[in-house]
Amino acid sequence: LAIKNIGKEEGPRYTPYLLSVFFFILFMNLLGLFPWMATATGNLAVTAALASVTFVLTQVASIRAAGLGGYLAHLTGGVHWALWPIMIPVEILGLFTKPFALTIRLFANMLAGHVVIFFLLGLIFLLGSAAVGLVAVPFAMAIYFLEIFVGFVQAYIFAMLSALFIGMGVAMGHHHDEGHGHEGATSHDHGAAHQLSGG
Repeated sequence: LAIKNIGKEEGPRYTPYLLSVFFFILFMNLLGLFPWMATATGNLAVTAALASVTFVLTQVASIRAAGLGGYLAHLTGGVHWALWPIMIPVEILGLFTKPFALTIRLFANMLAGHVVIFFLLGLIFLLGSAAVGLVAVPFAMAIYFLEIFVGFVQAYIFAMLSALFIGMGVAMGHHHDEGHGHEGATSHDHGAAHQLSGG
C-alpha cells in the first residue's frame, strides 16, 4: 500500500504509521466480537481521532514535499488571483472532507453490524416467543461472522485511504517541482535562442 500509493522514495517513511493504524483498527474491530467487550471503532470520537492523525500526517507530507510556499500556492488552485476568494475556501473544504469521510466510513460500518445483531436478538424478547429464536439466532450468527470479515476489510480500507491521501500530498511536491523545472527549462531555451540569434 505504501509503495503503490506514496511511491518508492517516500513510501517507507510512512509504512510504520500505516501498519500501526491497520493493526490497531483491526484489533479494536475484532475486540467487540468477544463477550463483555466493546468495539472502540464504533465510537465516533475514536474514528475522528484516527482520521485526525491521518489528516495531520497528510498536511505534513504535503509541506515536506512541496515546501510551505508550494503548499500555500496549491490552495489557490493555480487560478487567477481574482478567483482566490472562491478557490481557497473550496480547497480548504476539500482538505477536511477527506478525514470526515474516513471518520464516518469506519464508524458507520462498525456500528451498523452490532446494531443489526442487537435487534435480531431483541426480536426474541420483543415478540416474547422462543420460536422467533429459531430464525433470529441463525441470522444473528451470520451477521456475526460477516462482522469478522468487515473488521478486516475496514482496517484495510482505512490504511489504504490513508496511504492514498498521504500519496496525494507527496505528489503535490512533485507537481510543484515539475512546474519549476518546466519554467527553468523554458527560460534556458529562451536564453539559448537569444545567444544563437546574436542578441
